[in-house]
Amino acid sequence: MKVTVRVTLEADDDTPAVVHEAFTLERGALACDTLGLHLDEAKDLLRAVQSAIVEEQVRGALKARVACPCCGKARRHKDAREIVVRSLFGTLRLPSPRWWHCSCATHQTRTFSPLATLIAERTTPELLYLEAKFAGLVSYGLSAKLLADILPLGRPLHAAAVRLHAQTVSQRLEDELGDERWSFIDGCPATWKNLPRPDLPLVVGVDGGYVHSSEQRSRRDGWFEVIAGKSMPDQGPVKSFAFVQTYDAKPKRRLFEVLSSQGMQPNQRVTFITDGGEDIRDLPLYLNPQAEHVLDWFHVTMRITVMGNMAKGLRSPPPDPDLPRSPPVDIAARTGQELQRVKWFLWHGNVFRAQQVIDDLAFDHDIENPGPQQRKLVKALAEFATYIRANAGSIPNYDERYRADEPISSSFAESTINQVVSKRMVKKQQMRWSPRGAHLLLQIRTRVLNDDLANEFHRLYPGFTHTPDHENIAA
Repeated sequence: MKVTVRVTLEADDDTPAVVHEAFTLERGALACDTLGLHLDEAKDLLRAVQSAIVEEQVRGALKARVACPCCGKARRHKDAREIVVRSLFGTLRLPSPRWWHCSCATHQTRTFSPLATLIAERTTPELLYLEAKFAGLVSYGLSAKLLADILPLGRPLHAAAVRLHAQTVSQRLEDELGDERWSFIDGCPATWKNLPRPDLPLVVGVDGGYVHSSEQRSRRDGWFEVIAGKSMPDQGPVKSFAFVQTYDAKPKRRLFEVLSSQGMQPNQRVTFITDGGEDIRDLPLYLNPQAEHVLDWFHVTMRITVMGNMAKGLRSPPPDPDLPRSPPVDIAARTGQELQRVKWFLWHGNVFRAQQVIDDLAFDHDIENPGPQQRKLVKALAEFATYIRANAGSIPNYDERYRADEPISSSFAESTINQVVSKRMVKKQQMRWSPRGAHLLLQIRTRVLNDDLANEFHRLYPGFTHTPDHENIAA
């Protein structure tokens, strides 16, 4: 059996249709390996069909622009060159003539290339989209190999090209982000009361993670921090966001845009749950007039648990021979009981009493000639006291919130760190990252996971025809 595929091109005017014989193949007896098209045959077919279509598109576009719009005279030909355009179905080498400008009007240049003006970018949006999408999910090398295996690209695709194109798309989206502001609260309470009834509260969890640094000069410089979070409305899609803290100059604007895309109103409650770290403590401030900030209970109890384990290694001091004989005091047990009191006070939001107990514990263990375990405990108590004082305004009555089925933990934010950062940039990935490279990749990855990347391309390129599939993507 012989199969011939012909492409018929019909112009909009009365020009007769043009038929191109694009592809021919032969098939023998039916078998599993002869059924339908092979991958290489499909690539050749797509490449041939696109070549015929592009040739007619270029011819029609040049024909429509050969006449001067002012006087109607045909422009004189100067020379001809080629422009290279990379597409999903092959590398296109398009003949690009250069014409003289008509003398009936003044122009900045004497000659111009109409095709180069029409095709300002040398990579088609669909190829950029697939490169950025795959780069957000897997490594640059795997993305290049996968795209080269399934698409008739016409030339080798290298990991560096995928990285460059993904960063170009991300940088374009970054440039469109609005200016940073210290406060995003606009209007007045009287105006907010007239707004429609808001949805249930938004819950936003923020946490931090670390990735390998490519600018390592010492062991301390081997990592840098990435902030990631997740916003969960009562109804609607969950959205993630991430940025490199030391590189991003617009963290509040970024978070505000994510919340606004989920329909946040000034009269809607927003609950921010963070680990209380100094680098993200001020991030959610002045984003919403109805916002509340909650210190993550898991991080509080985790620190208390670590100090409790330190206390188990304490040894009671030997009895003083100059004092009356008395039963020995189990310092480890008593310290553990005091730490449980601290935990109980914090669970009920009694920060004042918790601080008193912490200060008393630190004073009791600050003795002369302390042992190594005791020095570690005193240092941990001092750091915990500073941590509680800095976040005192974000410590609610966890017991009441728990009974009211309100969130008290940012465990979902920690899973976001694993999904957004670790799976792509840490686990089984031996790359080292620059702050800029990591930040730009995170903007692509979060949009892929949020199913927003296709919508961004629709906005940037009105003729972009890819239909986004709203499915949960697991990288």
